[in-house]
Amino acid sequence: MIVKILGSGCKKCLALETNTKAALQTAAIVADIEKVTDVVDIARYGIMSTPGLAIDDKVVSSGRVLSPAEIGALLKIS
Repeated sequence: MIVKILGSGCKKCLALETNTKAALQTAAIVADIEKVTDVVDIARYGIMSTPGLAIDDKVVSSGRVLSPAEIGALLKIS
């Protein structure tokens, strides 16, 4: 599983990364976490508001910081 954090590295993007790591640890899921910071690459995912979260190249959230519980639920259905 590949989880991507889409954003420039702002405070919200860092919070989403922290929450994603917590969700993965809680769910005992092994995944690669990648940061996508290039604006052109982020635009290719079709999101207009960061931070974004993509699981296996499918965007599951954009424009808000998800809680670890919300991320955990998305990881289980992906």
